[in-house]
Amino acid sequence: MSVTVYSQNTASITGTVKTSDGKAAEFVNISLRGTTKGATVNQEGRYTLKNIAPGQYELIASYTGLITQQRQITLSSGESQTIDFVLAENEQRLQEVVVTFNKVTNKNTDQVARMPITNLQNPQVYNVVGTEIIRQQTIISLPNAFTNAPGVTPVLYPSGGIGALSRGFATDVNARNGLQSTTGRASADIANIERIEFIKGPSGTLFGAGISSFGGVVNLVTKKPLENFQGNVDLSMGSFALGRVTADINTSLTESKNLLLRVNTALQKQDSYNERGFYNSALFAPSLFYRVDDRFSILFDAEIYSANSVRPTYVRISPGSGIRSYADIPLDYKKSLLDNDLDAKTNSSKFFVEGNYRLSDAWTSRTSVSYINELTEHSYQDYPIWISRDSVTIAVSKYGPVSNTYTNIQQNFNGKFTTGSLKHTLLIGGNITQYAGRGMSGSTGVIRKLNIHDNNPKVDRLVVDSALTPGKVFNWGVSNTTTYGIYASEVLNISDRLYAMLSLRCEYINDKSTGIWAAPYTQSSLSPKLGLVYQPIKDQISVFANYMNGYQNSPPITQPDGSRLTVKPIYAVQYEGGVKFEILDKKLNSTVSYYYIDIDNAIRYNQSSFAFQDGKQVSKGLEWDLTASPVEGMTVLLGYGYNENRIINTEGLEGNSASNSPQHIGNYWVNYHFRSGVFRNFGIGAGGNYVGKAYFDDTNMFLLPAYHIVNASVFFENSRFRLAVKLNNIADQKSWGFWGAPTPTRNFVSSFSIKF
Repeated sequence: MSVTVYSQNTASITGTVKTSDGKAAEFVNISLRGTTKGATVNQEGRYTLKNIAPGQYELIASYTGLITQQRQITLSSGESQTIDFVLAENEQRLQEVVVTFNKVTNKNTDQVARMPITNLQNPQVYNVVGTEIIRQQTIISLPNAFTNAPGVTPVLYPSGGIGALSRGFATDVNARNGLQSTTGRASADIANIERIEFIKGPSGTLFGAGISSFGGVVNLVTKKPLENFQGNVDLSMGSFALGRVTADINTSLTESKNLLLRVNTALQKQDSYNERGFYNSALFAPSLFYRVDDRFSILFDAEIYSANSVRPTYVRISPGSGIRSYADIPLDYKKSLLDNDLDAKTNSSKFFVEGNYRLSDAWTSRTSVSYINELTEHSYQDYPIWISRDSVTIAVSKYGPVSNTYTNIQQNFNGKFTTGSLKHTLLIGGNITQYAGRGMSGSTGVIRKLNIHDNNPKVDRLVVDSALTPGKVFNWGVSNTTTYGIYASEVLNISDRLYAMLSLRCEYINDKSTGIWAAPYTQSSLSPKLGLVYQPIKDQISVFANYMNGYQNSPPITQPDGSRLTVKPIYAVQYEGGVKFEILDKKLNSTVSYYYIDIDNAIRYNQSSFAFQDGKQVSKGLEWDLTASPVEGMTVLLGYGYNENRIINTEGLEGNSASNSPQHIGNYWVNYHFRSGVFRNFGIGAGGNYVGKAYFDDTNMFLLPAYHIVNASVFFENSRFRLAVKLNNIADQKSWGFWGAPTPTRNFVSSFSIKF
């Protein structure tokens, strides 16, 4: 067998493609006539063609609907030429195509597979919600952005964090630029988000247990510096006394444009649809990029975020209450039994450094280091339990101070080589994550029993603090966990249309925590991943199948008799197959898949509270998504997810639906921006979300009703400013979220943006 690496005697071409006003012309196609060499211009407006045989060529910059440009070039052995394009012809149309078409339909990303493969080459299903959709829908919070991912609904935790329900499992937002992060208590602001990646199914192979759940991974990709000066300032106002100001400023600090700075900021204040509730937050997120030379670059990124808010209520129902649906809770939807001074104050500090080095024409190195700290000064969390059709008990817990810190080091090597007729794309990587945590909390127990027909005084901070006597407040001790992971992934190009992915991760966790609930342990796990892709129509349609593995590390369990159960990692495996489409000149992107997720060693408890590791659960379903830009100015998003998540082997719950797992989730959005005529620059958008009924817990006793939320917007936008008004929940639907907390009623957001 002969092994061929990329020759040092070949030539290369690099360059930029911009519009006449200096903006990056992302997604423009670069090709060498008469060869198979080609590239797509990236977000910074750059492209690279490598491994070109010496000779004379015609270099072409093209895009559908644009005037093509050509350059005649001559390449010598070992030479690297820089060829830049400025596409001044039909500039308005170029901007329209780039913004309206491909920024919505393009799914390609390096972070999902941690290697440069396209969506059609990847056997895994994933969805991307980017800035274009966020802008079209006047979205000001991450949970609202989540509703654009097929089969996904947002989760708001009573602790103040956010997550997503995917394929029947709650998935925390634990990844930021591919590294372990946390939004468990301090949440995050959408102002610094370039796109949100929803990676579906058990994803332990590349991301590990600390980032992924059995439903997948939610990865927040932050905004990065660009070469040219640009920016925007946005003012939003609306219902519930909303006031929000954001700014996004980007500039080059040097004439050579090797030092770039981008700063995103946000300040928000808002009350609630309910008589209790508010959310005040502030964000400062600078990002600095330094290109040392044509081989080495460094990115520095920081995010400082603080919030003062009221936590979502964790509403529960007693079996003896006679209430079986959250729609039947007798308290008025907009009333509260608690006071606004039962609030929370949190802040997070996130720092990120990434170094990219081109080792050769075939190999690159990426080194990433991050430091994440989430600090809760105090957090009051309330737990009403309805014990009858007119009576409720109130319990309140106070958390704080609570500190969670993650330090990550990640090293990835990417390379390409050939063996005979086979082409290889290889990832070799490893990571170390150090987690340290401290905290205190206390609970009042049942502090009051209220009859809703009485004139009850609201439970406030004075009442709660007086009930939190020293014996009810506990110091958790110190959490101290180190995780080591090594992984490898290869995409094997067997033929021009057939690809195979083989991946494996080995992870070792060492928990040295101390404290009242600590159970120090060590545990190791192996996580394989296999996939096949065949393209019946090259670069347009792919048929795929995958086997994926995910796991959860679990500490030993102390049984009621004092004995200890040593727990193995809990594994979930997924079998999935489907079809991906990128057709009509990339104007339509769609995926249809069927998945089957099997867990056969889950922890279950019998009626005597003894734990056993033989529980079984199966989650299976169908997902479909379609993103299209069929004509200039139009965006269409359609998505549907069917999921059946059932408990197979747990005493008393056999055959029950898993908690908070709706079978049907649908999303849709249509947006049209008029490009000519009397309505030029005006636009309209409309869409919504349907979430089927679910059960609050595994007993299937208490129903979370189905709901259908419809939204619409009108806007005026040109190259200098955007004015938009969005009406959310037009029909004023009542709905209840993951933890039984009511969600907002009808509201509007108006936004005015200045672009420069």
